[in-house]
Amino acid sequence: MFLPTLLPAHHQHVDTIISSVPLHRRTTRSLQLHMEAMMNFTSQYTVEEALAIENEFSRLKEKCYLDHAGTTLYADSQIRSVCEGLAQNLYCNPHTSRTTEDLLDQVRYRVLRHFNTRSSEYSLIFTSGTTASLKLLAESFEFAPEGAFVYLKDSHTSVLGMREIVGTERIYPVEREQLLKELDSSERSDNEHSSLIVFPAQCNFNGVKYPLELVRKIQRDGISGYGKERFRVCLDAASFVSTSFLDLSKYQPDFVCLSFYKIFGYPTGLGALLVHHTAADQLRKKYYGGGTVKIAMAGRNFHVKRDHLVERFEDGTLAFTSIIALLQGFETLERLVPSTAGLRTIERISQQTFHLGRYCYQRLKALKHSNGNTVVKLYHDTGFEDQGLQGGIVNFNLLHEDGTYVGFAEVSYMASLHNILLRTGCFCNPGACQRHLQLSDEDVLKQFDAGHVCGDANDLIDGQPTGSVRISFGYMTRKGDIDCLIEMIEKCYIRKTLTNGFTRTQIVSKYKSHDQPRLKMICLFPIKSCGAFKVTTRWPLSRRGLKHDREFVIVDENGVALTQKKLTEMCLIRPQINLKTNEMTLSHPSMADFVLELDLLGESQRIKLCQTKVCQDNVQVIDCGDQVAEWISVALQTSGLRLLKQSDEEVRTFQQSKQEIALANQAQFLLINQASVRWLADKVPDWDELHEEPTLESLVDRFRGNLIVETPVSMEECDWKRVTIGYLEFAVDGPCSRCQMICIDQGTGVKTTEPLRTIGREFKGKMRFGIYLSHVNPLRDGSEQWLYCNSVIEGRSE
Repeated sequence: MFLPTLLPAHHQHVDTIISSVPLHRRTTRSLQLHMEAMMNFTSQYTVEEALAIENEFSRLKEKCYLDHAGTTLYADSQIRSVCEGLAQNLYCNPHTSRTTEDLLDQVRYRVLRHFNTRSSEYSLIFTSGTTASLKLLAESFEFAPEGAFVYLKDSHTSVLGMREIVGTERIYPVEREQLLKELDSSERSDNEHSSLIVFPAQCNFNGVKYPLELVRKIQRDGISGYGKERFRVCLDAASFVSTSFLDLSKYQPDFVCLSFYKIFGYPTGLGALLVHHTAADQLRKKYYGGGTVKIAMAGRNFHVKRDHLVERFEDGTLAFTSIIALLQGFETLERLVPSTAGLRTIERISQQTFHLGRYCYQRLKALKHSNGNTVVKLYHDTGFEDQGLQGGIVNFNLLHEDGTYVGFAEVSYMASLHNILLRTGCFCNPGACQRHLQLSDEDVLKQFDAGHVCGDANDLIDGQPTGSVRISFGYMTRKGDIDCLIEMIEKCYIRKTLTNGFTRTQIVSKYKSHDQPRLKMICLFPIKSCGAFKVTTRWPLSRRGLKHDREFVIVDENGVALTQKKLTEMCLIRPQINLKTNEMTLSHPSMADFVLELDLLGESQRIKLCQTKVCQDNVQVIDCGDQVAEWISVALQTSGLRLLKQSDEEVRTFQQSKQEIALANQAQFLLINQASVRWLADKVPDWDELHEEPTLESLVDRFRGNLIVETPVSMEECDWKRVTIGYLEFAVDGPCSRCQMICIDQGTGVKTTEPLRTIGREFKGKMRFGIYLSHVNPLRDGSEQWLYCNSVIEGRSE
């Protein structure tokens, strides 16, 4: 995270005017636009406050965190204070200890005071979060026989889920425009039938705020078209209260749902349902748990619930240590952002995050391609003119210079390469996503039929986005974080031309080959995610693929498999296999070689590898011993690492396939075509991070293929269904989906933006390159087959 340049402390506010984007990279016009937008940002913090906040989040290092709508971050001192409290105090079960019970009441009082109300007005029921609060309300709200459940269409999925369990069949969505019109409606209802409406105080999709005057208006007059309903109002405040002040003395919804991690970052799994005293009788609870009854008989179906609302609704033992930790959350916020000039802490945070959002919005809006086309399509209902109508969230998609969309999955990849953490998808708000992306119900169903589901990386279908990119701000966000995002977009997506007027594609000559397709090289990776062992002669096959390919894996002290995504330096460990001596030699630039016998000693202990995100399943492995573990730990400068070897008895397959695989992600073999890599290199407009263009060999290495081939026509492997290499036949299992691993130079471990950016652009957001193969006639024990380099390759599309 960047600390922006600050003005001297004699100025009450901090004006930040230094951008992280190098000036020599900007045109005069872009510089002018940049400065105009930048000068619109004024920090609400003093120099001392900014430095104190920066010190609380030093763990971010170079990372730019822009997903505060997902969860904000906890401060270092906040967690230290929580741990000290746990270490120094004895917190008993509140059903046992009156002291703990009294402390929980103090927390309730503190929470209610934060919202400018008190226990005589609202009861606070602790839950596991907003979702649990909404579910509890849906289960217990007592509708009149003709009552209706109405919800804003642009609501969180957790609100939509209420439809399945509410006690009425009259369920209706309301559009945003219709809800806003209620402020001007003169229609009055007869207030006969108890009904419920749910809408958010702030949309988690793009941060637009809904006027809270709607609460009293609907309570008093009902909703147009619902003549006899008396509506209770439930306010989904989860997104709003994270950075805005909810004044419950001024606006008094019947029910308020919220999560505390949105405000403090810690604890997670804790929220609340606030119930106004006038609405308490509207709730009827069926289930009862420990502590919620006056009497319960085991032999007879008889019980009597407690009188007080909170005591009836908080089943079992509360998460009392987490609840107590809220006190440190409040203390930390008020210490780091103290109230000043009549503004509460949360009101100052609201001002800061709004100005950050407006600054970001202006910067994004000003970006243009060289042909004048816009770079960013913003999805907003306001232009960040009014803090009362807009929170600190910016939602958008990126556009290529021809106006086509950049997939959000690609943007997420690019952001991660630049140490930017942001959110992509539809953010559990299908209604707002559908409205802003202008998708009909038929479009949504079509995308589902095409394979898109919530949370996947299927970001473009027929060129249309299935989601978007969201960035959001917290009290610790700095202007430099936004500048880092803008710099990434400028570098990755605003296409540049060379100074002589020619594009790079016109300048770089293309290699052509008129020979038959041939196998040029065999590469195996004995240790998963480490360097390649390259073979230019021949190599034997096994029942799992290439013999010894991905046979070993490095795990951390928790048993989790490591990859270059976490430690790029893994590529510097280069194993070599000697088939004659049955040994593997490990080399590293800063280490003496280490020789490991491939037939491990009987002393080695068999362990079970826990499920990892790499392999997605449990694998039976053998520990290779302390000596090699120490060598690897020193080489990678990470303590506690172990080298594990897949057991020969292990039978592992990918999904429904019958073909055995080693510790590879998906298939026995990965084929990479040098001609296709050369074609891709010609499409890369600029290797920003490198002093000179990488060689073809180094680019091929990035794709970590087993079978390196050369064909006369680039990309022709994409049409193959069957492949014959020499006399061996292989089936094509499908394309290889790429991730940021291909942006790691396998010779140095240095990360670059390319070639992933160009793959996403050229293939319309589909991050695919290379094809997976499996051996059609798997080997049986004792049989032997070899692959020979320079063998002729025949690819068939039938």
